[in-house]
Amino acid sequence: MPTVHVNLGDRSYDVICEYGVLNQAAELISATGLKGKVAVISDSNVAPHYSDGLLANLKTAGFDPSLHTVPAGEASKSMTQVELLCREMTQAGHDRKSFVIALGGGVIGDLAGFVASIFYRGVPFVQIPTTIVSLVDSSVGGKTGVNIAEGKNLVGAFHQPRLVIADPATLATLEDREYREGFAEVIKHAAIRDEAMLAEIDKLDPADKAPPAELIARNIAIKARVVEEDEQETSGTRALLNFGHTIGHGIEASVPYGELLHGEAISLGTRAALLLSVKHSTLSQEDADRILALFEKFQLPLVLPQHISTETVMEKLLRDKKFSAGAIHFVLLDAAGSAFVSPDLTLDELRDTVELLRS
Repeated sequence: MPTVHVNLGDRSYDVICEYGVLNQAAELISATGLKGKVAVISDSNVAPHYSDGLLANLKTAGFDPSLHTVPAGEASKSMTQVELLCREMTQAGHDRKSFVIALGGGVIGDLAGFVASIFYRGVPFVQIPTTIVSLVDSSVGGKTGVNIAEGKNLVGAFHQPRLVIADPATLATLEDREYREGFAEVIKHAAIRDEAMLAEIDKLDPADKAPPAELIARNIAIKARVVEEDEQETSGTRALLNFGHTIGHGIEASVPYGELLHGEAISLGTRAALLLSVKHSTLSQEDADRILALFEKFQLPLVLPQHISTETVMEKLLRDKKFSAGAIHFVLLDAAGSAFVSPDLTLDELRDTVELLRS
């Protein structure tokens, strides 16, 4: 079975990526040593498609599952939902011997992972991602958390999953827009670590929701290797995964949740990062254009809407976790497939670049 191993010592785990693997979830989870009561956390979009089959699979294998469903959307990544889920799990009889399954996209993975990190001071959890973003990025690496009014992911914890079950067949039930937005993270991985993947992405049909499992696994492996090098963002290597995210998160946090999907905001943030990379590094305009063409292929936005003010973006950007003691650490490309963290940009340069996104 195609597997990417994430080597983190006693926190190591496997990511199993194959079409149809969701049907073997209970067997694979049992093989990790997990047993007994399990809280399956999902959302109102995903649960109707996959929860019945998963719960039946778990019961047949001897697990005692309960289902906990939150409203779909970024607004559920909140401390309010964390408390509600912890209370529901307690009322359902869960305790420190239970574990959690996150069944859904990036919102559910972050939310359920955070619940697992604090419930009874921490219980194991399993990721079952169902979107492109969560398959290739957020389900791997142990970052969990929720948003507050001041910004995205400002409350959270590092809590590695025990197992990731990545079944690309789940992508078939996504809305077109949600499917396409996930490719912002795929393009990002190619831009920072795998120049050859740019051509592979260009061959895909954005209307075909059955990307090769090998391409998904290749993205997972990129994320896994970076996480292995810098699990908790202490050496700076993991910061490379933030390419396009500094300004992207500022834009995403500047509008009501849902107005811009994560990948759509990251598309805008990546265009900004490419502008800065051409101006302040050695990235060629040709390489920048190749990357931008992929965002266009997946119908992702590259022009900032006029109603999003530059000052609001800058205010949100400055609250981002990637700023340390006010210092700007911004990820640039020196070539396609090669990224680095620059300490040399100024706030005025970032502000001017946000303005350039309007044209």
